[in-house]
Amino acid sequence: MAARAMWKGRIRFGDVDVPVKLYSAIRSSSGLHFRLLHEKDLQPVKQMMVNPATGEIVDYEDVHRAFPTDDGLLVMLDEEELAALEPEASRDIEVTRFVDPEVITHAWYDRPYYLGPDDSDPEYFALAEALRRQKKEGIARWVMRKKEYVGALRLEGDYLMLMTLRHTGEVVPASTLNAPAGRALDKREVDMATQLVAALEGDLELEAYHDEYRERVLELVEAKTEGKVLQFPRAPRKKIADDSLSDILEQSLKAARKKATA
Repeated sequence: MAARAMWKGRIRFGDVDVPVKLYSAIRSSSGLHFRLLHEKDLQPVKQMMVNPATGEIVDYEDVHRAFPTDDGLLVMLDEEELAALEPEASRDIEVTRFVDPEVITHAWYDRPYYLGPDDSDPEYFALAEALRRQKKEGIARWVMRKKEYVGALRLEGDYLMLMTLRHTGEVVPASTLNAPAGRALDKREVDMATQLVAALEGDLELEAYHDEYRERVLELVEAKTEGKVLQFPRAPRKKIADDSLSDILEQSLKAARKKATA
C-alpha cells in the first residue's frame, strides 16, 4: 500500500527552495481500542462532562477554558483570544543551521516524518546527497496545522527525514540523576561484564520484535468469538538473586555462551 502524503511544504535555506511532501514514518493504529459497555445491558456508554457541584451534565458549548497559574488562580481564556495567538500559516520548512548529528542526543527526538520530493527530484536528491557527504543534520522550524515545530532534517537511506524535537523544559538532563555510588568493581567483574557484552553482540533484526500483548489479546478475541477457551500460562516469578555480583555475571556469561552455541 503506497504511503499517502499528509502535508506539503518547502525546505528553504539561503536561496535553496525544495518542494516536499510529508509522510508519517510511524503508524498509530496498531494499538488496542476497546469499547466501554454497561455491565447490565452491554450498551455502549458515553463520557460526559459533569458539574461536580450539581451533578448535572454540561453541554460542550457551555464549557470554557481556564489556565491554572502557580498561585492557584484560574485565568479564563476564550476561543477568539486563543485563535489570535496561533502562528501564521506557512508552507516553509526553514533550515536555520546545520550541525553534527551527535549534537542532538536521542532524548530530544520526538516524532519522525519522511519527506519525499514534490516534483522536485533533482533538487531533493541533491540536498540529500549534500547531507550525506557533509554528515550533517539541519535544524528547522515550520508551522503545520496551526502548531509550530522545531525539528532535525536528517538522512534516512536515500531519503530525507524530518524528526520533530522536544522543547526546552521537556527533556530531563542525565545530570539530575544521583551519581552512582558503591564500591569500586574489581578487575574480574569488569572483565566478565565486558565478555558478557561481547557474547550478546549480534545483528539487529527489528522485525523480530512484536507487540506480544496485542497479539495475545487478538488471539483471545478470536478464540472467544469461536466459543473457545484459551489458557495462558502464568509467567514464573523471578527469584530475587542473593548471589554476589561475580556469581551473577558468571552465570549470565555461561548462559549467553550456551545460547550462542545452540
